[in-house]
Amino acid sequence: MAEVNFKPLGDRVLVKPIERETMKGGIIIPDTAKEKPMEGEVLAVGPGKMADKGERAAMDVKKGDRVLYGKYSGTEVKLDGENYLIIHQDEILGILG
Repeated sequence: MAEVNFKPLGDRVLVKPIERETMKGGIIIPDTAKEKPMEGEVLAVGPGKMADKGERAAMDVKKGDRVLYGKYSGTEVKLDGENYLIIHQDEILGILG
């Protein structure tokens, strides 16, 4: 996967959604009927949220992690013709693997 020239701020994470299977039992599922992907790969991680005492809280995720996130999480963006999500770390449900 090509490098994305994007650096998230704060506790935000850039995620590339992993598309689900487009066919079920030989029938092509139209885009309008598909569930939004809830699994993705972390491509970039912000420096972390500022704590009360001016220190940054460490991020739990890192570039390359496969994560699960809520169905309606994040903000969809298009960078270099590709679709991505910008998600706050607290919207990530867990790390796979």
